Amino acid sequence: MQKISRAIIIVLDGLGVGELPDASDYGDVGSDTLGNMARALGGLSLPNMEALGLGNIGDFGGIRKVPDCKGAYGKMAEASKGKDTTTGHWEMTGILLERPFPTYPHGFPKVVLDEFKKAIDTGILGNVPASGTDIISELGDAHMLTGFPIVYTSADSVFQIAAHKAIVPLERLYSMCEAARAILVGEHAVGRVIARPFVGQPGNYTRTHERRDFSLVPPGETLLDIAKAQGLAVVGIGKIEDIFAGRGLTEAVHTKSNLDGMDMTIDALTRVNTGIIFTNLVDFDMLFGHRNDPEGYYGALRQFDNWLPELLGALGPEDVLLITADHGNDPTTPSTDHSREYVPLIAYGPGLGGGVDLGVRGSFSDLGATVAEALGLKSGRGLSFLGGLLP
Repeated sequence: MQKISRAIIIVLDGLGVGELPDASDYGDVGSDTLGNMARALGGLSLPNMEALGLGNIGDFGGIRKVPDCKGAYGKMAEASKGKDTTTGHWEMTGILLERPFPTYPHGFPKVVLDEFKKAIDTGILGNVPASGTDIISELGDAHMLTGFPIVYTSADSVFQIAAHKAIVPLERLYSMCEAARAILVGEHAVGRVIARPFVGQPGNYTRTHERRDFSLVPPGETLLDIAKAQGLAVVGIGKIEDIFAGRGLTEAVHTKSNLDGMDMTIDALTRVNTGIIFTNLVDFDMLFGHRNDPEGYYGALRQFDNWLPELLGALGPEDVLLITADHGNDPTTPSTDHSREYVPLIAYGPGLGGGVDLGVRGSFSDLGATVAEALGLKSGRGLSFLGGLLP
């Protein structure tokens, strides 16, 4: 049997490939992040992902179907309820949620906000669902005058706190988030509390890369916990540490951008001999999906595609690379929120077979089960597709 020593998981945050059968339950009928983007832009060119089999997953204008592609390909359905980052990543590592995290389309209830204001000893602004860039434009001036943090949410299960760095220093903002995280439990246990620092002057505020996510602790053992307990390296790059509340990692690397995340992934490959390198590239979702910017989204995809040969060249014969996503975020729909979609699945390794159709997987946990089998670890969830990758 082909030996696998390292698994490299790359999450293209928000890159869905078509609506799930239950998309109507989430208001996402017609969502198809990659397909709709291709239609809106008159076709896409992603030759390196195409060579790995991306075009074989669906109809994405400009991306050819390549029967003898270098990788294995398929798509995964989300078995958990929800369409947020935490749910998607947790499911990949073996945690399935029967109930979605709570959302607040009309803002947070008074009982939550009263406790939060008492904990931080100040008032707040906002408490509405909003785009992060829009709300700092709308309430930034009032924040500068009052010093009150801006609280907002979205269609996802998030409690977001925005503050200007000159008014609320980073450590103070992070402590506010920790206070909110302690409060938001039980029926109000949102998936993430997010710090959203910004800078600039009235009329020209911009968010910084110092965002931090304060997630719930996973309710059970994850693939990352199992790998770490067995003495394997588990490197989380990007917001992986935040998503898993710091659990199951031997090293956490926070990044400033997709490009930084790509560089840090290559760096990790130079020093990690066995284990898991788990990278989240968030710019697709944060900068372009949520802002309904298909041109920017495509530009970020081209940047990733141009980088792929460097990554593939850094892989050894005992490596498996898995490229996927955690949910959709269609930049062509009126919504600026995540969408309930299938996610792509591409698997490649220099010592593995190509041209393999992995089909439609019933759960993201199949990815984790495959990594577990490849590394000789136990897995409680999912159906491994490792056998389909072996030559």
